[in-house]
Amino acid sequence: MKKLLVALALGFAFTQPSLADGPADLLVMVNSGNAQTQGMAFVLATQAMEQKSGVRVLLCSEGGQLAVKGKEGAVLKPRNVTPNQMLQGLMKAGAKVEVCALFLPNADLKPGDLLDGISVAKPPEIAAYMMQGNVKVLTY
Repeated sequence: MKKLLVALALGFAFTQPSLADGPADLLVMVNSGNAQTQGMAFVLATQAMEQKSGVRVLLCSEGGQLAVKGKEGAVLKPRNVTPNQMLQGLMKAGAKVEVCALFLPNADLKPGDLLDGISVAKPPEIAAYMMQGNVKVLTY
């Protein structure tokens, strides 16, 4: 019996994800309306993508305004880009971008008001993603 438990424990240990399996994925939740805070979130997300991490962005509250057509934010130095432009760059690189399920109805907006490529998050999917062992959650 003892040998069986040891064998099961060792088998389980070798099936768990480890750092050797590759970089963690990121869920970057942006709630702030502050351009510098948004910009830093996207700088770090971009760096993570360059290091082969998967990135998913969830825009809520004031951060959700980044997803709305026709909204432009402040230009940030030293690259002279807006958080909107940084977000578009992440999307072009393959990041999945969504707004919180509560954003549209509480901002009196419709899905057609969102930039192309941005969808409404489904809470069960976000919760399941967050709970994966290889996902780190960053909140701004």
